[in-house]
Amino acid sequence: MLEQAQIKAGQIFVLGLSSSEVNGGRIGKASSAEIGEVIVGTIYKTLKAKGIYLAVQGCEHLNRALLVEEELAEKKDYDVVSVIPQLHAGGSGQVAAYKLFDRPVEIEHVTAFAGLDIGDTAIGMHVKHVQIPIRPVLKELGGAHVTALKSRPKLIGGERAKYSV
Repeated sequence: MLEQAQIKAGQIFVLGLSSSEVNGGRIGKASSAEIGEVIVGTIYKTLKAKGIYLAVQGCEHLNRALLVEEELAEKKDYDVVSVIPQLHAGGSGQVAAYKLFDRPVEIEHVTAFAGLDIGDTAIGMHVKHVQIPIRPVLKELGGAHVTALKSRPKLIGGERAKYSV
């Protein structure tokens, strides 16, 4: 997925995760801290090695806010909000990231370059325009539907314009 997205060091990757869906249940009804730890831990390790920032989207109870490293929030001048994610208010992904990150903070919005949605958590609001679907190798994880997005620059200028994409 990272290869298809052509994401680079310093860019943001958003993760939406429903451990309930992975667990075979309905989103928000069968949360699993263990599933969150395995999935977020694996993704975090992979992204960190490539210098890519991970933003973990929370559930609707936190208005889909994102947990990020304080370094990213400072670098991008994001407004930090005050909340500590819980299993049923933020979700298993955020709880896992809160434990993993060096200095975790919660922010309300990012404009990520690409993202992965495990369990139909609606990450599109956090991936910049124009969004392009990626066909992940794994289309399901447990009981969860898996989708992915990348972005590209907008094509402007109409029929007279020439594009490099």
